[in-house]
Amino acid sequence: MLTVYAIPVSLYCAKLRILLRHKNLEWREIPPPGGYGSDEYKETVPSGNLPALLDGDLLIADSEAIAEYLEEKYPARPMLPQEPAARAKVRERSRFHDTRLEPELRKLFPHIGAEKAEIVQRQSEHLSQRLAQFGRMLPDSDSDRALSIGDCGYPITISWINLLTPAMNLQINWPSAVLAYQERLEEHPAVSAELADYRPKLAAWLETRLAS
Repeated sequence: MLTVYAIPVSLYCAKLRILLRHKNLEWREIPPPGGYGSDEYKETVPSGNLPALLDGDLLIADSEAIAEYLEEKYPARPMLPQEPAARAKVRERSRFHDTRLEPELRKLFPHIGAEKAEIVQRQSEHLSQRLAQFGRMLPDSDSDRALSIGDCGYPITISWINLLTPAMNLQINWPSAVLAYQERLEEHPAVSAELADYRPKLAAWLETRLAS
């Protein structure tokens, strides 16, 4: 059985679980020894990244690398198209999430519960800009509704933005294409199952964070 080092509210761990659910893989989750970022965990996973996958003697600690590995090892219910150009577009979408959209969300994390108006305004603008870019990247046709590696991060990040919007008074401009895309994603059983489990944990974490 696959082993995943994870913590409950980690965005990237939730992203990986969508892929695992979609492929009907069995896995067990364990917390990082000593806690996330600890020296003890880095003795096992030198980069300290979450999630990390242990498959026999193989250890991988990068969500994109894990996704590509699982796609190749377990090709049933494929999450990458066969045609090279289409595969490249899926990877482009995934990279945009990890390198453009999610980092703008992450900049808010240190300020939850102690937000400053200028930071909230700045990040609201930056997130809105990234969402507008993403909306323009989405295909005009929604005829291909297959869940891909490139889709797995977005429902989680969008859930974070939606939850932080009232908590931090964010002002987000949502492109209609992105809203329609999120609605389509939630039609996939793997996405809806993960969100049903994840959103209450995220809400409880935020409540605790705001109360501290």
